[in-house]
Amino acid sequence: MSNVLIIGAGGVGRVVVHKCAQNSSTFQKITLASRTLSKCKLYQQEVKNRYNIDIDIHKVNADDVDDLVSLINEVKPDIVLNIALPYQDLTIMEACLKTGVHYLDTANYEHPDSAKFEYKEQWAYHNRYKEKGIMALLGSGFDPGVTNVFCAYAQKHYFDEIHTIDILDCNGGDHGYPFATNFNPEINLREVSANGRYWENGKWIETKPMEIKMVWDYPQIGPKDSYLLYHEEMESLVKHIKGLKRIRFFMTFSQSYLTHMKCLENVGMLGIKEIEHNGCKIIPIQFLQTLLPDPSTLGERTKGKTNIGIVATGTKDGEEKTIYIYNVCDHQETYKETLSQAVSYTTGVPAMIGAKMIVEKKWQACGVYNMEQFDPDPFMEALNKQGLPWFVEQL
Repeated sequence: MSNVLIIGAGGVGRVVVHKCAQNSSTFQKITLASRTLSKCKLYQQEVKNRYNIDIDIHKVNADDVDDLVSLINEVKPDIVLNIALPYQDLTIMEACLKTGVHYLDTANYEHPDSAKFEYKEQWAYHNRYKEKGIMALLGSGFDPGVTNVFCAYAQKHYFDEIHTIDILDCNGGDHGYPFATNFNPEINLREVSANGRYWENGKWIETKPMEIKMVWDYPQIGPKDSYLLYHEEMESLVKHIKGLKRIRFFMTFSQSYLTHMKCLENVGMLGIKEIEHNGCKIIPIQFLQTLLPDPSTLGERTKGKTNIGIVATGTKDGEEKTIYIYNVCDHQETYKETLSQAVSYTTGVPAMIGAKMIVEKKWQACGVYNMEQFDPDPFMEALNKQGLPWFVEQL
């Protein structure tokens, strides 16, 4: 049994706390920390009411390495789950390195002043983590995360070589608002409004935002417009999937969402540079975030399903084949279980499972690793048990 420290009390943090409490045979002691103590208190009470489990809560500034180190030294966790913002990955990784504690996150590092995300600065910790005898597991969400594991599972069980991968992310849910984002608005809008990028024949090819569209018929949801984006799991998968010739990432968006976003972009509301307004310094996209609904409050009103998966083509015993591996998640069902909508659920459950893999020593290594570098079978088994069952179809 282990002692786990969860940093971050947004919608995903709520799911992680609930799922760790549901797995109290593994997570004996649970501590939740955030800059916003009121949310920690709310989730603490939810866990007490639902599972009769007491968790500890703390206030912490995840941008401050010294504050993080002090908290880790006080809590003495076996693992730190970084469910905070991607901007804070490096400070939390540094604090874990200083204290000799395993680290896990759900999204790679993004610099606050640049709408660009890559693993380079996190991968640079590999040797220091290895020397310290600790492990960092990067991107243990759904995409990245489960999609990486799906690829590793396909490689292990269905192919000698995988030649192409399309990662397909559909949220068919409806929250009833004219415009809202299903996770942190600032992170979401920066990601979606950036240029697209995909990898083919050994090089990255850049596209304009929403330049490439296809329609995919998502099981249990139906046909949806799906747009090519850049997404971080592709950066690690091109290193670890043998024989890969092309990888792309597609996500669904309604025309209403795209129209709202384009309008906001045109008037400068997606800007990430500081401006002056009536004598005050503000960052437009952060001001916009205060106007939009908090994603953690969407759960009760969101209906419909998500479908996230991968389509892989390649060869097995000289024969060409195509495999589709996917999960379908129902917003209302996840709300009943964890008081969160499915977008938070599909990220939070894999974060808990990743931690479970580490503390139960099913995934063991010293250094910094991505999800596809480990045996996918125990993780895939846990998905079925923990609320994210998956399907395999041969196309």
